[in-house]
Amino acid sequence: MRSRLFASTLFVALAAAPAGPATAETARPDWQEPLLERLQATAARQDGELGVYVKDLHSNLAVTLQAERLWYMASGIKVPVAIAVLRGVERGDWQLDTRLPLAANDFVDGAGSTNQYGPGERLSVRFLLEQMIIYSDNTATDRLIRLVGLDAVNGLVRELVPEGFEPITTLGDVRRHIYGEFHPGAAKLGGRDLLRLRQARQDGERLNRLAELLGVPRSALAPISLGNAYAAYYSSNLNAATLSAYGELLERLAEGQALGQAQTAYLLEVMGRVKTGSKRIIAGLPKNTHFAHKTGTQRARICDSGLIRTPERGAAEAVLVVACVEGELSLAKAERTLRQVGEALSASGVLTRDALN
Repeated sequence: MRSRLFASTLFVALAAAPAGPATAETARPDWQEPLLERLQATAARQDGELGVYVKDLHSNLAVTLQAERLWYMASGIKVPVAIAVLRGVERGDWQLDTRLPLAANDFVDGAGSTNQYGPGERLSVRFLLEQMIIYSDNTATDRLIRLVGLDAVNGLVRELVPEGFEPITTLGDVRRHIYGEFHPGAAKLGGRDLLRLRQARQDGERLNRLAELLGVPRSALAPISLGNAYAAYYSSNLNAATLSAYGELLERLAEGQALGQAQTAYLLEVMGRVKTGSKRIIAGLPKNTHFAHKTGTQRARICDSGLIRTPERGAAEAVLVVACVEGELSLAKAERTLRQVGEALSASGVLTRDALN
């Protein structure tokens, strides 16, 4: 049944071929069908669902799999936050070296080193932005969202990609919405409360701590599992987008339509230094590949999205990929699926010079 479902939602989007004496058929590279077949095979082998959007920005040809439905983008939302921050740099509202004080409610659990600092510590915009992108630091993200304003982040997305994005929230509010499935008092959880909740590794222990922080008996919490709470949160579609819309955002960035030349180059350079997701798409790409990307990870949801350049393609425009897996509880298995997306890209020929003909 899963194979029939995937077959019904797969399609190949073909842009018009470049102008010239060749017909559209003769000008069309032959990487699309092999890539589509490999993606179908990958999707059929795994227990969760796989969505992929691939576009060769040189030829404007694309291959997509479930790219027009909404997917939870997790930390993928940090790219539009970074664009909003760098637009402020371009306007002169602040500089990369401007130092910002941390507030108690900026703190969110997650990777990165920002949580090593306490409230009142002043950290540079550059440090926070690089922690946010390279290490996927959630506290750095929420401090930068507080700098630019959440309305500005959502307005920027609507400007660049008018359709396909649902509202973006702070990372702290992601947690509050999830815990809010258990009790409405979770809306008032502070940053330090979120850190204490994360320290409880087991689900039952975490819910006991939630009740303690809210000052209510455990019996006052809704009788659902943490997995159920995440599922209810995902159904809200907050911080979700279609893969084609997210791809369009990355395309606007690559083409210099989101930022000026200097800040575009800086953000793509930072995205090329990402330390998360080493077992995902990049693990299936050729060793000499440059991948400017951003990962996203949450319970039963992972993504990896970015711009691929290889020496064989020279100065030609990048190959863009957005890929997500949902419904797979094993992070290792989900990451293996994304690695196989990278392997499919490599085997298809789209990353070689032949794709430019």
